[in-house]
Amino acid sequence: MTSIGTTRSLLASVMVPGAVWIIDLDGVIWLSGEPIGDIAGAVVRLKQAEVRTVFATNNSALTIQALLDRLTRIGIDAAPEDLATSADAAASLLQPGDRAFVLADGGVLESLATRGVDVVGEGPVDAAVVGWTRSFDFDRLAAAATAARDSGRLIGTNDDPTHPTRDGLLPGGGALLAAVATASGITPQVAGKPHRPIADLIRTRFGLTPGGPPALVVGDQPGTDGRLAQQLEIPFALVDSGVTAAGTSVEDVTVSVRAADFAALVDAATEPS
Repeated sequence: MTSIGTTRSLLASVMVPGAVWIIDLDGVIWLSGEPIGDIAGAVVRLKQAEVRTVFATNNSALTIQALLDRLTRIGIDAAPEDLATSADAAASLLQPGDRAFVLADGGVLESLATRGVDVVGEGPVDAAVVGWTRSFDFDRLAAAATAARDSGRLIGTNDDPTHPTRDGLLPGGGALLAAVATASGITPQVAGKPHRPIADLIRTRFGLTPGGPPALVVGDQPGTDGRLAQQLEIPFALVDSGVTAAGTSVEDVTVSVRAADFAALVDAATEPS
């Protein structure tokens, strides 16, 4: 952890017009769709400072419109170009005209359709694609494993072992992916945070070019959000409102700033020096 003086200097550097805050959703903005604290007010304060607020999520289940509707419901205005999802990153690993067997929900199906990938339930495929879904049972596991084995390619939207909710942690997309990888014997290619496919997507979509605007990654998981910040070579702010509980030690990832939740982080960024 950096000193108080260094923390204030860093926050001041990313509270300038044109700066970009890349914000996780689950565990930072909401839990099970319910806002965490005064999240809308915090985003408004950033926008008043002319900071661009964008969102990067490993949750591949929801469509872009569903994510935007959920943000609107809690008082946050966003556009499709303000979102980068692990579903989009996974789709970028396939080519238009490819065929895929999919064990995932609507967000993945939408991203693959936009990419021009054909989703099929049988026959030869170019890859099996796995994302978070509640529709996971033995038959779908067997079918996904067969598709991965036959095609020799397994793509995972993310490898998060858990998913934060108000009732505690649930199995994440990584838990499902691990089952398919074990059953198929195929090593997965992971698209979401902190891996290169979504890092490349974020650079392009949010304009993080060399010598570009100052930026900050905000998340609740050092292993995903923190390592994404490392990939992007920008600072990481950890909030204790999701997977990582307050007081939990963090190793192997540099945490530039730590706060109880997103509103507290924005408080620290906007308080007089």
